[in-house]
Amino acid sequence: MQTFLETAIKAAIDGGKAILKIYATDFEVISKDDASPLTQADKNANDVINQYLVETKIPIISEENKQLDYAERKNWSRCWIVDPLDGTKEFVKRNGEFTVNIALVENGNPILGVIYVPVSKELYYTSADTKKAMKVTLLSEEEDSIDQILKDSVMINPSEISEDKNSVVKIVGSRSHLNDETIKFISEIEKDKKIEIVSKGSSLKFCLVAEGSAHIYPRYAPTMEWDTAAGQAICQAVGVRVIHSETNEPLTYNKENLLNPYFLVKK
Repeated sequence: MQTFLETAIKAAIDGGKAILKIYATDFEVISKDDASPLTQADKNANDVINQYLVETKIPIISEENKQLDYAERKNWSRCWIVDPLDGTKEFVKRNGEFTVNIALVENGNPILGVIYVPVSKELYYTSADTKKAMKVTLLSEEEDSIDQILKDSVMINPSEISEDKNSVVKIVGSRSHLNDETIKFISEIEKDKKIEIVSKGSSLKFCLVAEGSAHIYPRYAPTMEWDTAAGQAICQAVGVRVIHSETNEPLTYNKENLLNPYFLVKK
């Protein structure tokens, strides 16, 4: 597992380098069939990451790979789930809030996760034993060795919601883009607590909860497995649950339909 972790970290960092090369240019944006944006950075990062992960002999599900039929995938005990550029809209806006997501899934459960933020050089990842999550800010993508990265990393932990009625519950979302389901969810909490909305792009929403910068992330909008697998692995490593909004069961992966149900991220 340590080898898989180190491979995923190297793949994420080098994928990030490929993204930044395009980020620095006057890049073209095209629309995919579902109207979501796609840039050369998505493709280039995907190529770099695949080069690393194919060496592990574990099959790969990536947003930018051709999706295989479930008949071929259903018997996989392990697979990588990758989003080479999560937050392409953030990339196009040039606000820096986009990530590289890599997760190792075992029997439907994401056990290892790496999230890398190319602009800020922040790296989040699960430990090899999957029992804790770490964070480090790279000094240099070129100079930091994997040993140095692991040495410099610090453990992250979530925050508890205080029982005090005057305490503030920090909820991940956007004041200007809250749909009816999210507003309803927040209004229930507002009956007893003060609310603060914390906004962030891409899979960084998971990291906010995992590191204690927010308490809850309600997601009542469509996401795909590659949007959430790495974030779920990191959250689970620190005791934060990523659960189906109706069944309260953890999200599962390599499903026949790679679309996620609505979910909640909370301790």
